[in-house]
Amino acid sequence: QVQLVESGGGLVQPGGSLTLSCVGSGFSFEYFAIGWLRQAPGKEREGVSCIGTTNTYYTESVKGRFTISRDDAKNTVYLQMNNLKPEDTAVYYCAKSGSYYCYGSSDEYHTWGQGTQVTVSS
Repeated sequence: QVQLVESGGGLVQPGGSLTLSCVGSGFSFEYFAIGWLRQAPGKEREGVSCIGTTNTYYTESVKGRFTISRDDAKNTVYLQMNNLKPEDTAVYYCAKSGSYYCYGSSDEYHTWGQGTQVTVSS
């Protein structure tokens, strides 16, 4: 079955960096857009970034700080997060889109991973 597994979360000080990884299985990974979304306590889930076969997407608050990439040979998508801020604290989920293209909407995802916690605090 389709499965996504995230890793790489943790506790980091403001200004620090983390790299999240998402490994997919059970589908033709190279043909689908994969996104990263996050949910902070008491807030709605929001789309952070997405990488498709022809485009990428970043929400405004992470532009210039986060970089998404993919290695289709390893069925893996990465989210490099630099200059982290306390407001980046959340559970981060990777998710599989039903399309090859990133539309920048949280509604485009059909399958989700279990999430990984990112905490930015001094």
